[in-house]
Amino acid sequence: MKTSKTKAISKPKKTSDAGKEVKIRKVAARKSEPAEDEIRKKAEEIYHQRIARGEHGTALDDWNKAKELLRGS
Repeated sequence: MKTSKTKAISKPKKTSDAGKEVKIRKVAARKSEPAEDEIRKKAEEIYHQRIARGEHGTALDDWNKAKELLRGS
């Protein structure tokens, strides 16, 4: 009767990642448009902060900044 010899399988050696460049691909998550009411509240908050700092600006600037912040861009 023949016996078969099997070779032991060794575990791969752990290596350090030090010095290796690791590239991570980020996938932009597309968020839905914020509701008009949310934008209005955030724009009003931005307006009050801007006025308190004595900065000039317009309602449209505040609106666009609010949309940008709520979208997460």
